Amino acid sequence: MDALELCYLSAGELSRMIKNKDVSPVEVVDAHLARIGETDRTLNSFITLLSEQAKAAARRAESEIQAGNYRGPLHGIPVGLKDLFNTGGVRTTSGSRIFDNFIPERDCTVAARFRQAGAILLGKLNMHPFAYGPTGENADYGHMHNPWNPELITGGSSGGSGSATAAGQCTITMGSDTGGSVRIPAALCGIVGLKPTYGLVSRYGLTPLSWCMDHPGPMTRTVEDTALAMNVIAGHDPNDVASARVEVPDYTTALTGDVRGLRIGIPKEFFESPLDPEVAAAVQQAIRQLEDLGAVTTEVSFPMFQHAQAISGTILMAEAAAYHRELLAKDGDKLYPPVRLRLEAGLFITAVDYLKAQQARSVFNLEARQLLNEVDLLIGPTEPVTAPPILAERVQAGDQTIGTTAALTHYTRPYNISGFPAISVPCGFSQAGLPIGLQLAGRPFDELTVLRAAHAYEQATNWRSRRPPI
Repeated sequence: MDALELCYLSAGELSRMIKNKDVSPVEVVDAHLARIGETDRTLNSFITLLSEQAKAAARRAESEIQAGNYRGPLHGIPVGLKDLFNTGGVRTTSGSRIFDNFIPERDCTVAARFRQAGAILLGKLNMHPFAYGPTGENADYGHMHNPWNPELITGGSSGGSGSATAAGQCTITMGSDTGGSVRIPAALCGIVGLKPTYGLVSRYGLTPLSWCMDHPGPMTRTVEDTALAMNVIAGHDPNDVASARVEVPDYTTALTGDVRGLRIGIPKEFFESPLDPEVAAAVQQAIRQLEDLGAVTTEVSFPMFQHAQAISGTILMAEAAAYHRELLAKDGDKLYPPVRLRLEAGLFITAVDYLKAQQARSVFNLEARQLLNEVDLLIGPTEPVTAPPILAERVQAGDQTIGTTAALTHYTRPYNISGFPAISVPCGFSQAGLPIGLQLAGRPFDELTVLRAAHAYEQATNWRSRRPPI
């Protein structure tokens, strides 16, 4: 098998080959490093590439497996981490030159769990500075470029994670999602992105943006790989005060392909919002596909959905400004100007504003929970548009022109407010060849149902087989 084909195998496929000794971790890592060398000058997915460390880790993994010490499905699998996940002995910049020389002493919990599972870290991935933006801009380390068309955005803030996964540079990557930052690049880059339930995956050792809405989550090319990643990273962590004490299942047990009788709600407000006709058509076709598989769909109403931007924006701005207040005062002149403006704006949010937003959040969450008493999942677009040009300030969504940030976070923010699990899976391509994402969301800690529906849809279609032209 040639190197490029190795790069586009899923973690599930690679793990079976590695376990059977049909391919070695050294071959896998060498192939991915070669792929990065061929493509990253265009994509700019990485801030820090760990070539020599990855090669050494691959040799150790090969020795362990040859000796019969196979650790499990991620042993020898190449991964990448968004550059706000602390990695012991490896710099963590949070996407800003201000922290160009910050080297953590220890791994964050997610990095430690990947390491214990035998996964091999290829490097730290590019991101919107401090995770504060949905587009994937970065003036310090260079903007991120979409592998389907490098003139277009990857989405953000986990843009490097999106491009690295889509382009075969990494098998599994990790992002963080505060207003959609896993699901946005997943949709725009044509991959799978899961925002787990709040508290299911530890935030310990991650640079915060909003401590009550930050969610670390995996980004992969298949739903099976998302389940494999969740088997490693999910679970209680005493180092994270928000970490939930819940039983963690084997997420691969959800991958049955059977959705017969599953109740899926279609919020009518999702299709009353500004929406590109090609996106609407692809999502509606995906809904019909799930119906053909035996799911039962029904229209529901989610009136508070229209208030999600205001609720989320107020909480996010206040908490981000509080966390970065000292940095803003000391080094504000060194920050990427759009990020600096957002942080400064947060300083003007009063305690009354913040508390009113949290009160509105309670009402929002009550309505969301009541909806999910009636149905098992909610479905709709991940994004109202396909990827716009880099630095575009406005986008065309149907017959309306709206701000890029508002457009990109329109369908994703509700599930950061509620903390419910939500996944984006590819559901088609525009006439211009750009990916379109389908979003499925479920009840708290019911990732099994979310993954079950996403996997059944994925297996009934062939979108995952398409590769970007880069």
